[in-house]
Amino acid sequence: MTALAAERQETIKELVCDILEIEPDEVTETSLFKEDHDADSLRAIEILAALEKEFGVVIDQSELGRMVHLSGVYQVVSEAAGW
Repeated sequence: MTALAAERQETIKELVCDILEIEPDEVTETSLFKEDHDADSLRAIEILAALEKEFGVVIDQSELGRMVHLSGVYQVVSEAAGW
């Protein structure tokens, strides 16, 4: 992984943790936002909007089904941004 990719992943993780109001050490690549961190659908929309603003991308709401953990979020954002 490049330094830039690692930096982007860290930024995404910080955004997600801020919105879900959890500590970064509480979340793993595959811990589920809804089941493991009590996130509701409104939080998912907040995450999507924050990512769009941070990275200047447009993410279709149909992608929310893939954005259930950090790994999925990274994948969706990198596809939207063309990384």
